[in-house]
Amino acid sequence: MLYDYIMKANIRPELFAADNVVIHDDMQYSQLKNAAIMMVDDEPIMLEIIQALLEDAGYGNFIPVEKSTQAIDMIMQTSPDLLLLDLDMPEINGYEILSTLRSNADYGHLPVIMITASTEPGDKLKALELGATDFLSKPVDASELVLRVRNTLSAKAYQDQLAYYDSLTGLPNLKLFIERLGWGIELSKRERVPLMLLDIGLDKFRQINETLGMYTGDEILVTIAERLNSLIRSSDFIGRTDETVKTGELARVGGHEFSIILSGVNSIEAAYIVSKRILDAVMQPVLINEHEVFITASIGIAVCPTDGEDVESLIKYASSAKDFARKQGSNNFQFFSSEMNAQSKERLKMESNLRKALDNNEFELHYQPKIDSATDKIIGMECLLRWNQPELGSIPPEVFIPAAEELGLIVPIGEWVLKEACQTTSEWVKSGYENLIVSVNVSPKQFNEVSLRKSIESAIQCSGLSPQNLILEITESMLMGDVEHHIAQLQHITDLGVAFSLDDFGTGYSSLSYLKKFPIEELKIDRSFLINVPEKNEDNYIVKAIIALADGLGMKIIAEGVENAEQLEFLRQNNCNIIQGFYYSKPLNKTKFTKYLASHC
Repeated sequence: MLYDYIMKANIRPELFAADNVVIHDDMQYSQLKNAAIMMVDDEPIMLEIIQALLEDAGYGNFIPVEKSTQAIDMIMQTSPDLLLLDLDMPEINGYEILSTLRSNADYGHLPVIMITASTEPGDKLKALELGATDFLSKPVDASELVLRVRNTLSAKAYQDQLAYYDSLTGLPNLKLFIERLGWGIELSKRERVPLMLLDIGLDKFRQINETLGMYTGDEILVTIAERLNSLIRSSDFIGRTDETVKTGELARVGGHEFSIILSGVNSIEAAYIVSKRILDAVMQPVLINEHEVFITASIGIAVCPTDGEDVESLIKYASSAKDFARKQGSNNFQFFSSEMNAQSKERLKMESNLRKALDNNEFELHYQPKIDSATDKIIGMECLLRWNQPELGSIPPEVFIPAAEELGLIVPIGEWVLKEACQTTSEWVKSGYENLIVSVNVSPKQFNEVSLRKSIESAIQCSGLSPQNLILEITESMLMGDVEHHIAQLQHITDLGVAFSLDDFGTGYSSLSYLKKFPIEELKIDRSFLINVPEKNEDNYIVKAIIALADGLGMKIIAEGVENAEQLEFLRQNNCNIIQGFYYSKPLNKTKFTKYLASHC
């Protein structure tokens, strides 16, 4: 690839200014003069003439090859950006060399300008059929040579831009990143200098895309990319230590994933400073349509040669460390360890089993009762998903549900939950519990599916459950972004007779000015507000305010996570309608909940 020689020849990175090259003017054209140009010709005088002409034009990286038998080996050793190839040579001619190159995946797109004294149209046609890029006739005209070299390198630079650079951010893409990481590892081994790979993932970015839209997500990615790029090129990137980063390479390697290759960072202290500065840069608010959006990141760090000495190992280990960092909470970084590797293998095994769980009927619904605070009678229940894996045992929802979202399985799983909950509730309603209402959680991905209404209709029709016996629980964050669109979306579903509940109220970012516009039937007070009730006045006031707000808007109010009599009494005194929590019952499977119904209705 054009400019690959920079890392291979260990040229100072500050001389490299071509990460975003698209050839438009003389200044950008001058950057092409660093390109490696190889010429294969059996006439030494011809090699000297072409080299002199190119050097006069500013091209200083010329690789002459006199023996055609050495051409292929030299190409593989030096990876030139352009090949000038004589057609008529003894032993191996230009056709044979060109044919060999075009059959090699690594050099199939190397630009080749054929140089020949032949005037036969057939010779040129044959070379074109074999994949020649252009032609020069002997004797070579200096102006024509420079013009054709310039045009060919310009075209290659543009092709490289498309093939090796991310179109959104202008950063190197995964393909180029892997190549550069490979070079960096080789350099690290040769010079005995540590290399660090930082895998940076933006936290909960999928949720941002789903709530604010992909265009807003793209704006955020561009802003973060600019910040990171500016950061690694700053003179004080490492901070007040005795170290200097020899190379700092940033790439966008996935949807919301970035990677940085650092060579020359020798201490944990320096790595800490680097990671902290990256986290601080990402945390700065992004202004979108006069609104501030806050982003955090998780960073995983793997070190060569300590953790691994090949591309695959370093990428895998940095990714494992990033996943571990994310589990510790947002805005965090972690170094790879052997313990993480073991956990990563367990995670992969769990994900593999998760893909088969639905077909193997391994999921089960549990139901937690909702109690009328005035009568102590059950009026409904929230269904909660459980996974009993034959080999791994019971896997917590907080582990497998995020994995299902990442793997794209949450929508089919959500559809199964909806159908199963409706079917079971319909059976209970038919057995005499006519007013029983089931609450089903809807994931952000499921909520944004255009097929959601059809899924609801299908579940209701197949089960025979009345729409009035079904409530869908959504979170505040799902209503961020295009408010008018979400209002229409909710209304489209409530037209079926189904109601919506706003879960975890008070923990998200929705505007109270819009709350009254949403067709929401009930609010759920998040359990985090109830932990210190009634001991702490601050929490008491928050709970009272939410209850008053719901009452004023004509909504039902539910308190979840109620665990003791003191909390229950406080909620009753403040007119909270419905209670849910371990004080009454933990979530129960279908058999146990049926028995609970018999004694609490």
